[in-house]
Amino acid sequence: MCGRIALFTPPARMARLLEATLGDTVNPTGRPSWNVGPTRLLDGIHDVDGTRVLDRYRWGLIPSWSKDMSIASKTFNARAETVASKPSFRAAYKKRRLLIPVDGFYEWDRAGGSRPQPHFFSRADGGPVVLAGLFETWHDPVQEEAPEIHSATVITTEAGPDMERIHDRMPVVLEPESFDLWLTAEPDELPALDGLLRPAEAGTLVHHAVGRAVGNIRNDGPELIEPEAPSTLL
Repeated sequence: MCGRIALFTPPARMARLLEATLGDTVNPTGRPSWNVGPTRLLDGIHDVDGTRVLDRYRWGLIPSWSKDMSIASKTFNARAETVASKPSFRAAYKKRRLLIPVDGFYEWDRAGGSRPQPHFFSRADGGPVVLAGLFETWHDPVQEEAPEIHSATVITTEAGPDMERIHDRMPVVLEPESFDLWLTAEPDELPALDGLLRPAEAGTLVHHAVGRAVGNIRNDGPELIEPEAPSTLL
């Protein structure tokens, strides 16, 4: 599962790091957040005629056929095992795939019982964590004059060695050599994507325990990713 991220690198810098251009409506400086949850905005990079473009997406995918936005509360993650066949995701998987760059993400260790301990995960090499995602564009069938909504989901898979002690699922982390394939594979090339929907290799991610304040979406700030002293974890 992946339901909370940190995204504080400005969109302009994130675009440069991933060799993308900014979408026309994207604020280059953005609004940094250390506590982004579903229904909030994510950065997402899609392919437009061979050019990577960074735009903003509402987290929680709304299929084009949906009657309203309520489905988004259940579609902020898509399971790698069923993403190609599940009605909510299969059309987007065929031709609307995203790179979702984040500075890190949170997961909760439930081994401690009734008070799960949050951990912050980031890349061991210090770069952005680039997650595999999908996007859709939705038009309100009732309010025809309402603006269209661009929404996204993060794909998850079974836990790898960097995650398995904390949780049994993790987001799919993509490496630079796979970005183009993920973004541009044609429908008849989809079997080639199976090899990307795997747990990250050992040593890709590092993590540390953080304070439980991140559990409240109203809390935000760089202090949320600071390591907690062991004495405060009890």
